[in-house]
Amino acid sequence: MEAGPRGSEEPAVEPVGADGPGNGAGHDGPPDPGVPDVPDVPEEAVAGGGESYGELRPPRRLRLWQIAPIVGLAAIGSLMFAFPLAFGLGDGGAVVAMLGLLLSCCAAGWGMMAARRAGLGWPGLPPRGSGERPDWRLVALYTAVAAALVVLAVWRVARLR
Repeated sequence: MEAGPRGSEEPAVEPVGADGPGNGAGHDGPPDPGVPDVPDVPEEAVAGGGESYGELRPPRRLRLWQIAPIVGLAAIGSLMFAFPLAFGLGDGGAVVAMLGLLLSCCAAGWGMMAARRAGLGWPGLPPRGSGERPDWRLVALYTAVAAALVVLAVWRVARLR
């Protein structure tokens, strides 16, 4: 729905180009002698004043207050996983180690989701929403590394019992 006078085919306001009023896309008169020729610019850029929302919005990035709780949870989880394994705390060591592993995995998932919301992705994979298919070899590599880490962690905790 347009804002402007009803029933009129003309725009209510003449579009403004990068050179100022009167020199925009709606200017049908002869070119001004003092204005240099401007190369072809897409109509979207001229109609919007040469700016887009992407240029006005600050870049998305992870800030310290977003990263600090994730790093703290990961540190606590990895310490809970490491100490029972290193010092052999008896029968309860396996439970503490598994809880530490669970906390570390939660922190990893939380970090991946925060990075995804900030517009970051996995190295080598196409950006989200690009329509490109990821390389199956890279996906298989990521899956194999994650599976190997899980198997090693569970095997190490199982050896505590």
